[in-house]
Amino acid sequence: MSTVLPLPEPVMRRRERDPRAQRHEANRLAKRLRHQVGRAIADFGMIEDGDRVMVCLSGGKDSYTMLDVLLQLQKKAPVSFSLTAVNLDQKQPGFPEHVLSEYLRSLGVDFHIIEQDTYSVVSRVVPEGKTMCSLCSRLRRGALYTYAAEHGYTKIALGHHRDDMVATFFLNMFFHAKLSGMPPKLLSDDGRHVVIRPLAYVREDDIAAYAQAKAFPIIPCNLCGSQENLQRKQVQKMMCGWERDFPGRIETIARALGDIRPSQLADPSLFDFLSLGGAGRDAPADARAWLADSGPADDADDGA
Repeated sequence: MSTVLPLPEPVMRRRERDPRAQRHEANRLAKRLRHQVGRAIADFGMIEDGDRVMVCLSGGKDSYTMLDVLLQLQKKAPVSFSLTAVNLDQKQPGFPEHVLSEYLRSLGVDFHIIEQDTYSVVSRVVPEGKTMCSLCSRLRRGALYTYAAEHGYTKIALGHHRDDMVATFFLNMFFHAKLSGMPPKLLSDDGRHVVIRPLAYVREDDIAAYAQAKAFPIIPCNLCGSQENLQRKQVQKMMCGWERDFPGRIETIARALGDIRPSQLADPSLFDFLSLGGAGRDAPADARAWLADSGPADDADDGA
């Protein structure tokens, strides 16, 4: 039986530098992203005929990738819809205002830049040394929702990906004692907006590789000097450790979020546990009846 020897290191380096191999890998990645985004759109009915989609563009790798893939899918989609890229300039010191506008003009994409000084509000309200991200995101969301309502957009597209959705699930479970997450499609609390997340099936590592291959003009999210939420960093560290030690675990968890079994959990509002296995003759006694005589253990009659 012949033995397959590893390629010499110089040959490996030549292959890594081979432009044809790099183009092949980039094409495979682009095809995979188009497939995953297209499947998410179909699975959750994210985009319908006649939709006006407002694509929220932050200048980070996720939103650049989302816009790029949606533009590709738009050309061959079975429905007709429009895309408008919208960025919120929050007046952070040092924000390169020209980057996004120049990039979007080069693509010929319809876009709008909203200017709203939320940075001054956050700086005034949040104590020095505390993270600004939570308040900043709420103000940003409010500004974007207002713009969408004023201009009649039917869908608001956000760039959250698969890993964001898994991390949010664990954040809610560990720190807020609830099983909830970041759904691929969401109706806003006021019922006025439908939010979609086309990257719901896409891995963050693939987005990073795609952004590098496409050479997107990335704008860092540290201009304000704020640090990412400590709780989210803890969860991300845990997830990275899992993926390192057990490759594929995050994908398994992501699939589990789409396979919920209410009868196997413990929420009586989602499953009728009261009638399960009961004779059905009488209404069950409420908690007050069961707890009527259950005082503190020290007050119980010990027979003395």
